[in-house]
Amino acid sequence: MSAINQQVAQSISKSLSASTADVPPESHDHADTLDVDSLHLDEHFTKQTNIFHNPPVPVLYEQALAHETGSAMTSTGALVTRSGAKTGRSPKDKRIVQEPSSSNDIWWGPVNMPLDDLSFMINRERAIDYLNTVDKLFVIDGYAGWDPAYRIKVRVICARAYHALFMNNMLIRPTKEELKTFGEPDYTIYNAGQFPANRFTKGMSSATSVSLDFARREMVILGTQYAGEMKKGVLTIMMYLMPKMGVLPLHSSCNEGKEGDVTLFFGLSGTGKTTLSADPNRYLIGDDEHVWTDHGVFNIEGGCYAKCIDLSREKEPEIFDAIRFGAVLENVVYNEYTRKVDYNNISITENTRCAYPLEFIPNTKFPALSKNHPKNIIMLTCDAFGILPPVSKLTPQQVMYHFIQGYTAKVAGTEVGVTEPTAAFSSCYGEPFIVWHPTKYAHMLAEQLQKFKSHAWLINTGWTGGSYGIGSRVKLAYTRAIIDAIHSGELEKVPTTPMEVFGLHVPTSCPGVPSEILMPSNTWSDKAKYTQTLTKLATLFIENFKKYQDKAPAEVLAAGPKL
Repeated sequence: MSAINQQVAQSISKSLSASTADVPPESHDHADTLDVDSLHLDEHFTKQTNIFHNPPVPVLYEQALAHETGSAMTSTGALVTRSGAKTGRSPKDKRIVQEPSSSNDIWWGPVNMPLDDLSFMINRERAIDYLNTVDKLFVIDGYAGWDPAYRIKVRVICARAYHALFMNNMLIRPTKEELKTFGEPDYTIYNAGQFPANRFTKGMSSATSVSLDFARREMVILGTQYAGEMKKGVLTIMMYLMPKMGVLPLHSSCNEGKEGDVTLFFGLSGTGKTTLSADPNRYLIGDDEHVWTDHGVFNIEGGCYAKCIDLSREKEPEIFDAIRFGAVLENVVYNEYTRKVDYNNISITENTRCAYPLEFIPNTKFPALSKNHPKNIIMLTCDAFGILPPVSKLTPQQVMYHFIQGYTAKVAGTEVGVTEPTAAFSSCYGEPFIVWHPTKYAHMLAEQLQKFKSHAWLINTGWTGGSYGIGSRVKLAYTRAIIDAIHSGELEKVPTTPMEVFGLHVPTSCPGVPSEILMPSNTWSDKAKYTQTLTKLATLFIENFKKYQDKAPAEVLAAGPKL
């Protein structure tokens, strides 16, 4: 398909200034011909004569390979690309316009920093000026949300074929008929990431700027070519809009058993969320972003965005085989002769990534939603302190407390003698993307759990028998056995014992797991060191929760550790 050349620009309105749910994935393809009159862009683009509107994947490959430095095709057919200097998100450069329609809803602070309207418009004008100077534009139209009652229309305008292909994978691809009537989008993303922000513009902290205006329904990106900013920008929009519609957005993965039982998995990087939710015996609904309504659960996205570090077919065959023609590999190292990717090479970045459509995973459920409510909620943590149990059952108040905290731990480093882990808290298991105060999402989650009688569990995939450097990692086989026992309903029948300080309800046994490892105090040989570490971790929890306790109910505060 050739680029649109001409007067499209005259219809290029305020966007720049039936459901797919029952359609099989192979039908989610773009139109064979372009209806140029359906593309309405800002008057600023009236001089732009080379616009690719929802082009097929091969065209995006051709454009990237011909014109974008660092682009290549791998031996499996995936597109390799570079995101430039930025190889990850820039949360400190994220801003939200402080305007009357949304200001009272937003949890202002280090996560959601305010920007005035004038600065946003300066950035917007700067982005449009840049996009108007490039020799071609790419415009991708798609949906966020598989449930037609809640989905939004998103338009991405960018200058890189890589960005267009990335969002073609991550948004839900409209059918040919839907594209004909797509009309104006609900939200527009202007990605001028190759061009820097003016650091002297009020509110800028660097040459990178990712700004969102809920009143104008626009997002502007400057100074970063990392594609994940667009994906997480859409999640941020849904994190704001969905609670206004009375439904709960979640940064989680989700799968469904063959009997229709749904499980949500929460967890930060390194906890095993992707690995444990990709169960060959269950159907994948999605790997990262969902919404829980009164009618069930739906995926927000049309694709997956997987980490690639140390990827192998042996460990994660579904993801490994999904990296084929149509997938986008970011910042990986490959052999220039064989074009084979070295997933162990992190010389560019540890944050190597791949974006691919949902249909590339063979056990994905289509449509990517369920009319059943989650039977189980699993909160994953990698506790390198070795204090939290391999599994514990949570009360509704504990669910809210641990959801607000979003705890995991990271190993401090590899220097000789440095064995102290570091606590990491990310509220709602996705703090960089939440818009409302964390307690709003926590209240909504607790209400859903109560309404639909869901069970909630905290699973530690980290250390047992001591902290990192002394103890050992909980065996993956044990964690899988715990999750299998949750799904079978066996673990729900087992009596529990309360854990000291944290008050967690620890099952006394679990099929396939040695009973002696279930209570952490039993696994430490140095009891004095255990007590010292227990006190340290509890103190970290207590100190971190002070950020939220002004709006947290007393019973939720009481669900935390007690010293």
